[in-house]
Amino acid sequence: MHSDAVSQPIHIFDRKRVRQKRSRAAANFCEHDFLFREIKDRLTDRLLDIDRAFEVTFNLGARHPVITERTAITADLTTAYRKTVALPYLVLDEEFLPIAKNSLDLVVSNLCLHWTNDLPGTLLQICQALKPDGLFLAAFLGGDTLIELRSSLMEAEMEITGGAGPRVSPFADIRDAGGLLQRAGFALPVTDQDKITVTYDNAFKLMADLRGMGESNALVEMPRAVPRRLLFARAAEIYHERFANDEGRIPATFEVLYLHGWTPADTQPKPLKPGSARGRLADALNSLELSAGEKAKPQT
Repeated sequence: MHSDAVSQPIHIFDRKRVRQKRSRAAANFCEHDFLFREIKDRLTDRLLDIDRAFEVTFNLGARHPVITERTAITADLTTAYRKTVALPYLVLDEEFLPIAKNSLDLVVSNLCLHWTNDLPGTLLQICQALKPDGLFLAAFLGGDTLIELRSSLMEAEMEITGGAGPRVSPFADIRDAGGLLQRAGFALPVTDQDKITVTYDNAFKLMADLRGMGESNALVEMPRAVPRRLLFARAAEIYHERFANDEGRIPATFEVLYLHGWTPADTQPKPLKPGSARGRLADALNSLELSAGEKAKPQT
């Protein structure tokens, strides 16, 4: 294989379609924004737990930005949310951040980064844009998001055609999240997750909410072998048969991953070098220290 082919970036998402869907959703976004409002509150709580003043702050994503001080900059892929954000506003692509190195103290992102084709590359750019000891705090959708819808669509397509293609976006896994931060150059990385379950009358109400959020399918490879109306009708039946609760409502899972990392600085705590401890753990615990493989002798 030619080396140029190996170095080509992977394009999972159609970024033009992501922009279009986000723009179309803006007019009635307030009717479908429950998830963004909830995660904004959770990110705000995490930020309030940090006893630190940040001067130059940046929201990556304009749908319910977390930092609301008037000096905070907000950026998004589309102009559609400019009127709803009373903050300095930039239009940019999250995959190509035109931000000077060492210029920001804080970057917060609310449910925006799961649409990037090169998430490690975006995190690297964010790390470079932050000053030493700057903070990056983000939430984005994880791998178990819409697991019920994914399996229902796959089963319906298998039933109709004997095969199945991707119908729901792939999302990052919690096991990979910490590694992504370290790979990008962040120190003291912390990752955790929430699972939020929302119930609906039927699958069509869920799909309407996803469109209203601007979060419906934007994959480059869109299977077209089955008419959408036929596929979705059968998937909705399967969804209800497999997942409906006693009241006839269906659950939809949203897994939210949180990333928390600092840019390296000399003032940050460092782990001790092996062998540099001044005391022994055995002394602190008032216990006997044994070498590997040595058995304790009975006390007399």
